[in-house]
Amino acid sequence: MRNCCNSIKGLALSMLTVFKHLFKRPVTLEYPEQRLTPPENFRGEPFVKDCIKCMTCTKVCPSGAIKITEDKFYIDLNKCIFCGNCTYYCPVKAIQMSASYELASKDKHDMNLVYDISKKGGEE
Repeated sequence: MRNCCNSIKGLALSMLTVFKHLFKRPVTLEYPEQRLTPPENFRGEPFVKDCIKCMTCTKVCPSGAIKITEDKFYIDLNKCIFCGNCTYYCPVKAIQMSASYELASKDKHDMNLVYDISKKGGEE
């Protein structure tokens, strides 16, 4: 008898919770029709402009996602953890984080960003 009363009480509390949330506004957005605007300090896709090849970013990157050659700047987004160390420690602020957060891809090679730094920045 006691077990039955506890079960009915639990069921009633569960139904009360369901009805309480039934008439509230939904919290989610209808993505992709509606998109969130990221906050000001959001760390999205990194981009490079006017790099001086000081190699500081490669030294402070904890995941080893950055590689610099004579004329190319590579960022492997498969390795990048979006920590922001590269942007913080860059002496000329050549690396910045964008507000772009839609980075999904079916091909892992699409996640490699290559920038031509031989002629003052610009993506290939």
